[in-house]
Amino acid sequence: MDALLFVPVAIAISLTPGPNNFCGLNNGIRAGVGPAMIATVGRAAAFAIFLTVSAVGLGAMLLASEAAFTAVKWVGAAYLFWLGWKAWHSREFSGLALEDAPGGAPASGQPAPFSLRALITQEFLLGITNPKAIILFAAIFPQFIDPAQPAAHQFLVLGSIYLGSEFVSTAVYASFGRQIRRFIRTSRGVARLNKATGGFFMGAGGLLLATNR
Repeated sequence: MDALLFVPVAIAISLTPGPNNFCGLNNGIRAGVGPAMIATVGRAAAFAIFLTVSAVGLGAMLLASEAAFTAVKWVGAAYLFWLGWKAWHSREFSGLALEDAPGGAPASGQPAPFSLRALITQEFLLGITNPKAIILFAAIFPQFIDPAQPAAHQFLVLGSIYLGSEFVSTAVYASFGRQIRRFIRTSRGVARLNKATGGFFMGAGGLLLATNR
C-alpha cells in the first residue's frame, strides 16, 4: 500500500472543482469557515458509504450496471437542478454586510442564524447522488491496494486519508469564499451571487447528465 504516495493524489482530487467544493465555497461566503467545515461531515459520511461499497466489491458492480449508474446520475442531476433553480430565484442575503440594507444602515455583517443540520444535509445529498464518486473509489483506489496485504485495512487507511483531504479542500474553498464575502456590499451583488450559484449548480447538473461510466 502506497499510503504516502496517495496523500498528494487525494488532496489533488479533493481540490478538483465540483458541486461539493462549490457548496463549501458558498457556505464560506454565507456562514463562515467554521460552519462550512462542520457541514463537510455530511460530505464525508456520503463518501464513507461509497468507500464501504467499494471495499466489499459492490462499486465495480454498480459501475457495470448501466441501470444503477443511470439512476444515480439522474437523481443527482435533478437535485443539482433543484438547488440551482432555488438559488437563481433567491433574494436571501442573510449574514452579509450590505450598504443598502433596509433602514438605510449597513448590516452588522455578523452571520445570521442558519441551520447546521441543513448545511450538513446538503453536503451529504450532493455527495451521495454523485456517481463520479463511485468511479473514484471503485477505479482509482484499487491502484493503491497491495494484493499481498489485507484489503480491508488498506481501504480503511486510504479512505481515512481521502476523507481527511476533503476537509482540507473545504478549508481552502471556504476561506476563499470568506474573502469573496468582503466584496459583496449591495443587494444587487447578492442577486448576482445567487444567480452565479444557481447557474453553477444547474451547469453541474447538465455535466452530470453527460457523464458516462
